[in-house]
Amino acid sequence: MTAAPLDIDTIRTFVLIADLKSFTRAAEALDTTQSAVSLKLKRLEERLGRRLVERTPRLVRLSADGQAFLEPARNLVAAHETAVGAFAPAARRLVIGISHHVIGAELPRLLRRLGETAPGVVLEMRIASSTDVLVELDRGIVDAAVVLQHDDGRRGGEILLEDEFGWIGAPDFVRRPGEPLRLAAQAEPCSVRVMAVRALTEAGIPWTEVFVGGGVATIGAAVAAGLAVAALARRVAPAGTIDHGPALGLPKLPRRKVALHATTSDREARAVLKLLAAAFRATA
Repeated sequence: MTAAPLDIDTIRTFVLIADLKSFTRAAEALDTTQSAVSLKLKRLEERLGRRLVERTPRLVRLSADGQAFLEPARNLVAAHETAVGAFAPAARRLVIGISHHVIGAELPRLLRRLGETAPGVVLEMRIASSTDVLVELDRGIVDAAVVLQHDDGRRGGEILLEDEFGWIGAPDFVRRPGEPLRLAAQAEPCSVRVMAVRALTEAGIPWTEVFVGGGVATIGAAVAAGLAVAALARRVAPAGTIDHGPALGLPKLPRRKVALHATTSDREARAVLKLLAAAFRATA
């Protein structure tokens, strides 16, 4: 007896649930409802005769069977998209600019899955400051931008999440009495650097810049090494670091919204940007 074939849409839905760890975000990426996503997963589980996802009010995670099925499911989706796209026209290039300060530890893994949603799109990522990314958007160099909203910055766009900032440092970081606060930051005109310096100056706290990084990854390395503290979103702080603000009596930093701005609206671009938005929200 020949087994009935698996439905590719239900498998794609399962992979998105696994990647985004959320039925809500998977529904957003697929431009459908949460109930439709749940129904597709139920049908797949019934077809396989196994429970793939364990869901509680606060947690979505794969079962042991779900973990075992995930990689074959990815391969099946990829093979399907390759077959469907065999006679497709030349790939469309989509250029996305992303601010240094909004890239979290899980985001690179999630970004790799964008191609599975729109295999006919070649993705180009540009990482820079929010200011530079918006300039490139206005000049038509990038098609979409994911940036921090600052008090003096641009409004509008699609709000993805709101980041809470802290004075992030290694657990053993020590500020000795009478010495200025050792600070790590990006070079000017980084808006987060401006925000941090302004907060310290207004609070009358002396500071000295001991490390200037070329992105949050390098700043995070300096912070994790105990060289300094840095104003970072808690969501993107290196593993094992803590917020020293309360213990050191440092001023509370404002929260900042993360927004997606786009100048393109074709079908392929919309599909990628929907998954991008869901991926960012999944890291909140």
